[in-house]
Amino acid sequence: MERPIVIIPTLNPLPTFVHYINTLLELDIHQIVVVNDGSDSKYQPIFQEISAMNQCMVLHHDENKGKGRALKTGFGYVLNHFPKSHSVLTVGAHGQHTIDDVNLILQKMKLFSDGIILGVRNFRSKDLSFMNTIGQQAASWLFQLLFHRRILDTQTGLRSIPTKELPWLMKVPGNSYDYDINMLVEAIKRKIPIYEIPIGRAKIKKNSIIHYDEIVSTQKIIHQIIANFTKYNK
Repeated sequence: MERPIVIIPTLNPLPTFVHYINTLLELDIHQIVVVNDGSDSKYQPIFQEISAMNQCMVLHHDENKGKGRALKTGFGYVLNHFPKSHSVLTVGAHGQHTIDDVNLILQKMKLFSDGIILGVRNFRSKDLSFMNTIGQQAASWLFQLLFHRRILDTQTGLRSIPTKELPWLMKVPGNSYDYDINMLVEAIKRKIPIYEIPIGRAKIKKNSIIHYDEIVSTQKIIHQIIANFTKYNK
């Protein structure tokens, strides 16, 4: 099965989420798996509408467990129901990735099928403060200094991952934003290729759940990088 399975972890999605799913279905994908990570009950009609769509499955957490845990739930579903699939594509639910961004990564998957592909955002955006932009650059520099691998966007949620890598990814620690960095560190340890593809500008949508989006406190990102380095060198 060459077409990827799209996995979207989400918490309290925006009303535009249904339209976004419909547009994704027009791309060259096999299935969309939405993981409802304990959203409030008022959002259930959105998930019900998505569940009724062809090529869509909605999985539910009874309570909010974190983006990393939601990704693992999606990975487990793919391993159980689509074990012969070639790859999965994780996508953000709160407006971080345009359809063009997703389609670009889909095209690059044909060239870089042997490793993890990261959709790298441009942090020179009017939606971000100057300090946030500088902080992201500092986090990238620190990651390179400690792990000898340059990663421009350690928090991006737009990632293509070969299905064969999912078993070990299920065991990587982290249930929240920390899982994104932990995944990269473990991939480096396993010498799995990581490819970076520039996509659109980073942005924060009003009314979105900021802690569930990819842009989190730079201080937290740096703390997580240092924590990983400590474990890495034990």
